[in-house]
Amino acid sequence: MKLRERILSVLRRPDYSPLDQRGLARALQLEPRAKRSLAHEVRLMLSKGELVTVKGDRLALPKDEELVVGRLQFRAGGSAFVIPDSAPGIRMEAIQVAPDDTGVGLHGDRVAVKVDTRLQRRRDGRGTEQTGRVVRVVERTRDTVVGQLQRIRQTFYLTPDDPRFVHEVYVDDPAACGIKPVPAVGDKIVVKLAEWTARHQKLEGVIVERLGKTFEPRAELAGIYHKYGLDTSFPVEVEREVAALPDQVRPKELLGRLDYREVPTFTIDPDDAKDFDDALSIETLDAGEVRVGVHIADVSAYVKPGTALDREAQRRGNSTYLVGTVVPMLPEKLSNGLCSLVEGQDRLCKAVFLVFDRKGRLRETTFNNTVIRSRKRLTYRQAYALLFENNLEKVRALPLPPKHQTGSTGRALHALSNLELVDLQSWIRKLWVIASKLRDDRMAHGSLDLDMPETKVFVDEQGYADRLERIEHDESHQLIEEFMLAANEAVARLTRTSQIPSLYRVHDEPDEDKLVEFRGYLVPFGIQTGDLTKRQELMKLMERLRTHPQGYTLRTQLLRSLKKAAYRSSPDGHYGLHKRDYTHFTSPIRRYSDLVVHRVLDYYLIKHAGHPAPAGYQFAYNAAKMESMGEHLSLTETNSQEAERESVKIKLLEYFERELKKKQKTRYEAVITDVRQHGLFVELTESMAFGFVPTSSMGDDYFALTNDGTSLVGRRSKKRYDLGGHIQVVVDKVDRFKRLIDFRLG
Repeated sequence: MKLRERILSVLRRPDYSPLDQRGLARALQLEPRAKRSLAHEVRLMLSKGELVTVKGDRLALPKDEELVVGRLQFRAGGSAFVIPDSAPGIRMEAIQVAPDDTGVGLHGDRVAVKVDTRLQRRRDGRGTEQTGRVVRVVERTRDTVVGQLQRIRQTFYLTPDDPRFVHEVYVDDPAACGIKPVPAVGDKIVVKLAEWTARHQKLEGVIVERLGKTFEPRAELAGIYHKYGLDTSFPVEVEREVAALPDQVRPKELLGRLDYREVPTFTIDPDDAKDFDDALSIETLDAGEVRVGVHIADVSAYVKPGTALDREAQRRGNSTYLVGTVVPMLPEKLSNGLCSLVEGQDRLCKAVFLVFDRKGRLRETTFNNTVIRSRKRLTYRQAYALLFENNLEKVRALPLPPKHQTGSTGRALHALSNLELVDLQSWIRKLWVIASKLRDDRMAHGSLDLDMPETKVFVDEQGYADRLERIEHDESHQLIEEFMLAANEAVARLTRTSQIPSLYRVHDEPDEDKLVEFRGYLVPFGIQTGDLTKRQELMKLMERLRTHPQGYTLRTQLLRSLKKAAYRSSPDGHYGLHKRDYTHFTSPIRRYSDLVVHRVLDYYLIKHAGHPAPAGYQFAYNAAKMESMGEHLSLTETNSQEAERESVKIKLLEYFERELKKKQKTRYEAVITDVRQHGLFVELTESMAFGFVPTSSMGDDYFALTNDGTSLVGRRSKKRYDLGGHIQVVVDKVDRFKRLIDFRLG
């Protein structure tokens, strides 16, 4: 029996009384040399919340002390909730914690909570909720915090950037910190936290870095880098390995690959994309069949297992796309160069070939290594124009991507001959005929349309937010998406049926309680639904939300009611897509998971398709390694998503703060998303930014909330503001610290 199981068996005895490590060693009858192993195992189990300490240093199981271990999440107002760890027998609903009951817990910490045995009524009146108080910190998530240096008299302190970090951190006089230049009041700094063991004591720290002036773009970006552990440079040994790689594909690397350099192939990406992972080829076969090649950059040809480059890519897990910049998973020589499928250059790929009959039905799927030469680097707006615009002169007149990012030898559309442009349009339209059928079939078979419009923030040369653009998921995006989905599904099915250890993209079924709660959330919006655990009812709701005035907000809330997709070693299916088989294969430049799946495909091609194995080839993965890899990559993905969301939030605040300085204020159309006694919560229809219109800014009338809570009505003017109504607003206040925007009626 393993040591962990032996420890648990002792602690589970009915007559067990909490022991310290020495007493536990005696109970386990351990030899002296095994005590070091015991200390290591106890530390590990404490860090995972499988054990807790009571009465000082005595050990117990959490449930024996009515304790639950989980992640502490603060709200800006000081209250918090704990999301329990996934463990058998532990209640999984969030445990609510009042501000005075958070102890010395900080946002993100893993804590032990003593749960109140009585259920409290929820503030919104919808059911009950579990409450508790934090009794100890199991694991600190962070030892540093980023924020603004402030001063009151002779006392210096840091106000954290994150409004959920609700405590100020006191520091010594910056002149004594040894940092040059000396941090000044108003600077953005990094503080290393001191140990905090008693709530009545001040939270203190030491200044370790100055990032610049608060709210300057470079300082804000540096704050995000630090908070989320994002490295903008690569280790020396990685740079050394990359320097040894060729600048171009070498002839010897083409051996054993299908040569697709003369087959019509092109990429479609956003305007400002620099790393091109995927390209499509199209061939017309006999009897009207069409073969579509989904060619994905073969990063595995250059990033070999066990190298410093591979270890660093795995550590990062993925690229992180912040507003105006990217923190890449791979160095630029690979991500924007040797692996990027730029126009007019030979590139190595892994390909999934999909053969469709005349009715658009998938008839055959094959896999291979290829070499391609992209005919054209298209943007989504160019592809959209080619799909629906018959006047080719209008297509030619489309603007170039920023900084003429058309590829190293690419030509703008206006430089193409009529024949080249007609051919390009013909290929794209043929592909859309197939892609649209794939999409229709997918939706008809229960796939959920979870795509949401997004607000893209563009920055000027100094890095300030300069322009907002709403990006719709139109047909040009859908064309690419459908073939990527088909390729991902095909590879997942291949690895599952071949029983090869692999990574899968898994999306579990939602909790029934979450969907029931969401049904209640919809009632004030006048939306009645059936049983949302039935897929057809959920699909009906999503279709209705597409045209609802608060559709974006409600769809966002629905997504929060579903479980988060993750990476796993078992092919457990994808709820959202309604697919049994799904993986990530199509973005290896920016996701390590896809690089791993490419190596799995290599193993299949060598073992089952007769491809030659390179000298010294070994397949280094098994199910256990894949499982731990999936856990790691799910965490790095979440970290990047949070960094990206924070980056957008900061830039939106920056954009609207600059709007305040304009003499001629911009009027924005907004939808009322919530109505409260003290004002209206609104969402701007164009940028989807959120804000608040306080009643104090709505004139000298008194506004009262209607009995049903869905409208504000002026006592004198009888002016009415209804939930879901459209109003015109202008920016009134921006609080960068609390991350709030106030509007007034425009």
